[in-house]
Amino acid sequence: MAESSTPLLDMISLPADLRRLPRASLVQVADELRRETISAVSTTGGHLGAGLGVVELTVALHYIFNTPEDRLIWDVGHQAYPHKILTGRRDRIRTLRQGGGLSGFTKRTESEFDPFGAAHSSTSISAGLGMAVARDLDGRANNVVAVIGDGSMSAGMAYEAMNNAGAMDSRLIVILNDNDMSIAPPVGALSSYLSRLLSGETYRSLREGGKHLARKMPKFIFEHARRAEELTRGFFTGGTLFEQLGFYYVGPIDGHNFEHLLPVLKNVRDAQQGPILVHVVTQKGKGYAPAEAAADKLHGVNAFDVISGAQQKPKANAPSYTRVFGESLATLAEDDDRIVGVTAAMPAGTGMDIFGKAFPGRIFDVGIAEQHAVTFAAGLATEGYKPFCAIYSTFLQRAYDQIVHDVAIQNLPVRFAIDRAGLVGADGSTHAGSFDIAYLGCLPNMVVMAAADEAELVHMVATAAAHDEGPIAFRYPRGDGSGVEMPAKGVPLEIGKGRVVREGSHVALLSLGTRLAECLAAAEELSARGISVTVADARFAKPLDTALIDRLARDHEALITIEEGSTGGFGCFVLQYLAEVGALDEGLRVRTMTLPDVFLDQDKPERLYTRAGLDAKGIVAKVMEALPSAAAGQRAAG
Repeated sequence: MAESSTPLLDMISLPADLRRLPRASLVQVADELRRETISAVSTTGGHLGAGLGVVELTVALHYIFNTPEDRLIWDVGHQAYPHKILTGRRDRIRTLRQGGGLSGFTKRTESEFDPFGAAHSSTSISAGLGMAVARDLDGRANNVVAVIGDGSMSAGMAYEAMNNAGAMDSRLIVILNDNDMSIAPPVGALSSYLSRLLSGETYRSLREGGKHLARKMPKFIFEHARRAEELTRGFFTGGTLFEQLGFYYVGPIDGHNFEHLLPVLKNVRDAQQGPILVHVVTQKGKGYAPAEAAADKLHGVNAFDVISGAQQKPKANAPSYTRVFGESLATLAEDDDRIVGVTAAMPAGTGMDIFGKAFPGRIFDVGIAEQHAVTFAAGLATEGYKPFCAIYSTFLQRAYDQIVHDVAIQNLPVRFAIDRAGLVGADGSTHAGSFDIAYLGCLPNMVVMAAADEAELVHMVATAAAHDEGPIAFRYPRGDGSGVEMPAKGVPLEIGKGRVVREGSHVALLSLGTRLAECLAAAEELSARGISVTVADARFAKPLDTALIDRLARDHEALITIEEGSTGGFGCFVLQYLAEVGALDEGLRVRTMTLPDVFLDQDKPERLYTRAGLDAKGIVAKVMEALPSAAAGQRAAG
């Protein structure tokens, strides 16, 4: 059918509009949706390749299923931009990942078409099963569909959910979006025919009837018949693993061909059995030549030129913290063959790719499996190796039990390199590194450091490498450093010792992490107001530099702690210490500055820190609050 000259996407406000169109028009809808996705992301930046790979699948799902009554859950949400365009958000799609705009992931508060918020992987099947069971308890008949990528299937949580779903036999549809693992046999006409046949009512009815008949026969005959049927289908289609977990497997089918997608999705929609897994093969970056040619299929991009695919690269005045970590670790590893690297599917995001290029036999990417990564690193540590486990702060939360039980209790020297500490910007609250100071600092045996700048990070990598007495963690933010002079090589720091970077007499600012630069800027402004400020870099959240804290408390009217983390972290540790030694009884004014007790949505990091009150202006305001006599004197002078 020739493409209509009328843009069909303009006629679609909601999926109900899509379902009114003839099936023959869906190819045009998909083409327009792909172009709209490319155009939007070229303006905003974000996750591109994954969304381009599921355009036809997105159209087919909304065409066959009655969303939002039928629940459609996207795992992670990287691929959900086309879904957002079709579900009433096209007019805001160019606000993606911007302050006040659309989230880069699915979000319940954003649309009724987002039944579950994502951003971390491998949660969709668990959430979907919960929704399916709730539906059954309510006596409803709607469908629940979870779309999960092959990468997300490397996480154990997905298999825990599938095992539970298979045992419960609740009606649930899982779409396995296979765009990378090459686990599928060739996809073609025969595969498509078999998928339609095996998902159809006729075959399923015959299969169920045969099972009932076989159950009336002796047990050994029943078992032989069951295995023969599974092996026969497995020979042609694959999927034996999923069958063993209790899922009825259908596929693989071509995820870019509506003639394959629509009849299979209709069949599984109408099936009154469950759970069912549909194996769909797609191409990441499909339909956009620069993405198809890129090694990462343009998974995550800055704003770019649509014609060439060239991305806008803001000029950096200093190397990124991630790069500094990777290069520092590689330098240390030249002289220490016991250093190894562990990452959970994020080698480039954590800088481990730099280490891996230098030492390809000493880096281990375990997939999206943070729990396994931590315990795997613990195992390496038991044999005398020095594992550096590089995981984003937000993802390390998923392995907390392993940090406690497998590392801290055994006092194993696992080195945790915590990237994306603090507020990350466009990815929003799901990716903010807000809690690691609090959740690591409460653990016995743990050492916790935070780099004030990129030079300090070099020294902290060296400190971690030299520390064999137990677990140690160091955190650093996303983005570029501050442009300080870099050391030729890292020098191990004395554990639990901070430093004073500016001397004063009225108030002390005790900073942990990269807010140090804002503290120094605040000190300059306060100095102009006649308030003398000491600025110290704590370096360590645990163990505390109690000698430094004692000195700051003794010699100043007020002490203010500043950190890029939640309440319950560094400031609380300092307060507890001061209370125990009686410093608070002596009239010392203490204030703690942390991230606010809310989840902050996406925006530029500098704007988020301003909203959080953790910029120079906010620090000045906190000092004036802590020193009412100084504020009164300033008002009188004014």
